[in-house]
Amino acid sequence: MEPDWLVWARRVQALAQSGLAFTRDAYDRERYEDLRLLAAEMMAARSGGDPARIEALFADQAGYATPKVDVRGAVFDPAGRILLVRELADGGRWTLPGGWADVNQTPSECVAREVLEEAGLAVRVRKLACVYDRARHAHQPPYPFHIYKMFFTCDLAGTAADARGDGHETGAAAFFAQEDVPEAELSVSRVLPFQIARLFQHWRDPRLPTDFD
Repeated sequence: MEPDWLVWARRVQALAQSGLAFTRDAYDRERYEDLRLLAAEMMAARSGGDPARIEALFADQAGYATPKVDVRGAVFDPAGRILLVRELADGGRWTLPGGWADVNQTPSECVAREVLEEAGLAVRVRKLACVYDRARHAHQPPYPFHIYKMFFTCDLAGTAADARGDGHETGAAAFFAQEDVPEAELSVSRVLPFQIARLFQHWRDPRLPTDFD
């Protein structure tokens, strides 16, 4: 679970963002802008971040506040091994390929694109296995915005030997048997060991219902 201060600051930011999206009153606009600044100051005070930078991050958000969507692809080869990529932005730690969902693409299109971009592999998306609220799990570090994480199991369309990092976001790509997954080297901001274990279960038994929350 996330700390109370982060939940409170995020809630104030969401109220301010939604208020700014709908208000037509100049005085109310000033009040919502003050709330947005307060949320940034609350978050900076406990995280050690720069209040101005956080406030600018909040100011970039417009419209009714909703969770962001992160998509991840669990790609399995014929031997039942799972694909992981080295995330350069997190010191080369391993994660499932994925990222933010893009506008005008379906979730499955987004995850197939991410796998192709980050690992050089074409895939067929098989199943939405899990939808997790990032805030309800042990991801670190905390994130300023609320995030839903969607995990899909995927079939490999090419060969495992074609796996490679893109050199921009990922430094390497490789397949791992479940017992060989480098749990101590995972990018826990993006994926947790229990999530990978659960995806192996979904792969082995496609009849399992989608996990959520």
